[in-house]
Amino acid sequence: MKSNASLIYSFVLVVGDFLALVAAFVFAYLIRGHLTNIPVAHPIAGSEYLRIFALLLPFWILFFALLGLYSSSIQEKRFPELGRLFIGSFVGLLFVIAYGYAFNKIVFPARLVPVYGFSLAFIFLAVFRNLARESRAYLFKYDVGITNILIVGNTKIARELVENLADHHISGYRIVGVVGNKSHAPERSPHLPVFDTFDEAVAKLRADDIHSIVQTELYANQDKNNEILEFAQTHHISYRFIPGNSEMFVGNIEVELFRSQIPVIAVHQTALIGWGRVVKRFTDLILGGSLLIIALPFMLIIAVAEKLSDIKAPILYKEIRLTRFGTKIRIMKFRSMNRHYTGMSPEEAFTKMGRLELINEYRKGGDQLPNDPRITRMGRLLRGSSLDELPQLFNVVKGDISLVGPRALYAPELEKHDKKDLILAVKSGLTGLAQVSGRRNISFEERRKIDLYYVQNWSLWLDLIILIKTIRVVLGRIGAK
Repeated sequence: MKSNASLIYSFVLVVGDFLALVAAFVFAYLIRGHLTNIPVAHPIAGSEYLRIFALLLPFWILFFALLGLYSSSIQEKRFPELGRLFIGSFVGLLFVIAYGYAFNKIVFPARLVPVYGFSLAFIFLAVFRNLARESRAYLFKYDVGITNILIVGNTKIARELVENLADHHISGYRIVGVVGNKSHAPERSPHLPVFDTFDEAVAKLRADDIHSIVQTELYANQDKNNEILEFAQTHHISYRFIPGNSEMFVGNIEVELFRSQIPVIAVHQTALIGWGRVVKRFTDLILGGSLLIIALPFMLIIAVAEKLSDIKAPILYKEIRLTRFGTKIRIMKFRSMNRHYTGMSPEEAFTKMGRLELINEYRKGGDQLPNDPRITRMGRLLRGSSLDELPQLFNVVKGDISLVGPRALYAPELEKHDKKDLILAVKSGLTGLAQVSGRRNISFEERRKIDLYYVQNWSLWLDLIILIKTIRVVLGRIGAK
């Protein structure tokens, strides 16, 4: 039996959005018309008010659909969904107002009603969407709404996909099998069925038990590729293909005609080119400058506390990092380490203090220690709250780094990554996608992959999302060390 979970969830969203909009404008009508003593400019009966909205709301929901608010691709993207809800709420309100002007009808009893209605509509829609998402995730624990997926391909991406979807109670996907070499069975799922060929997989699995096929390997034999696609089409199974060179397809892609006749795919290193760079720099100056002004009093207090804690130690610590095109810059931070170990590598510092056993522990722990003896009590407080990085706002205004970007790294650290030149296609950032995705709770390699994704998929909207998430991460001290 095919899974209709996505369709049912979309239907729930349609009904919920409709009810949220009705509730918002009913409350707006009651707040302005019945909960205040100020008379309304255009009295309108409640029944007539509801009749008009019952007529217009289907068109409002249709506009939501045109924005992609009911497609499965937006259902897991919280911030893009909120952005589209905001636009949809505003344009829908304009549609209602336009209806009143076009047919010379009184829609709102007072000018504040649409203001209240728009505000409440966005709040109600956002709350409902979040509740719906949490409810859906909760139902996964009881195997409700699970999608059965068959992964085809003996590639690194296939193994990563298996690892990411291993727990279907969290991911919502149950892997019913993998078509690949049995010697490459995933470690986290030792009992997962692995088939040598696609024919063997479909012979042992019922077609009705496969809801989706994901192919991660393009076979040299085109007939094998056609067989998989035709099987999916014949049995009405969702089909997705992940190209082997996936990094190429997550960049800024344009389809164009080469010499006006041959279609080609042009892939840019980053979307942050042309006017994008101008907009980003302007944003850094405005937001970065404003944050610097706000932060100055706090920075003065921290500077005094630093000096009182150790009068001989410098307040600021400057270190050489890499930014766009491999340019070396001096990043400023409040000092958080004991001055006797400042400027030393971890190996040098632990050797100096006679704690050689900490070297391996530090490296095995992802370049961190739970209680690093090099860090002062004041430094531990600054690092835990991220206040040690406030001086980097000067770097942002100066133009050394951006508010958002890949983490500024030491040259030896970046040498470990084979895509270092691509990461250095944009300026480093005070905060970034990797920091709000787990900070130091994720491995060095994972952080670099996330940095690479940011470089190839930059947008101003993504920057704003990261800045908002940074506030939550800092206040919650998530991943802080």
